[in-house]
Amino acid sequence: MRTLDTAKAIDALNAILEIELAGVVRYMHYSFMIFGHSRIPIVKWMRAQADESLLHAAEAGEFVTALGGHPSLAIGKLLETRHHEIDEILQEALEHESTGLDRYRELLEIARDASISLEEYARKMIASEEMHVAEVQKMLRRTA
Repeated sequence: MRTLDTAKAIDALNAILEIELAGVVRYMHYSFMIFGHSRIPIVKWMRAQADESLLHAAEAGEFVTALGGHPSLAIGKLLETRHHEIDEILQEALEHESTGLDRYRELLEIARDASISLEEYARKMIASEEMHVAEVQKMLRRTA
């Protein structure tokens, strides 16, 4: 087993914390901007995503402090495109989820063979984010 590069792990976790906090803001904003006959189930889904992002942020922050670091107070990139059609919102959500997935994969590489708990956490989150990406891709798919 190799030694964990704690500084790199903390940096990666803080990047995840920032992305997940941005997810809370994004999904709440998106939920406000949904209109039309499909509004109720989509708003419910968006708010569930915001809640989940908050839980993910808390997990990342707890790992930061467990490693002796200081959790970031920053929030990841928030882009107001003013595009509020459902497909446009979902495309933005897909980009956001894909970015988060990339950050968790980076954490996995840092943790691999150096920290079982951090490696397992990264794997669990990668699986979760892959499912989110697939879910949004399905939502964007058109029926024949």
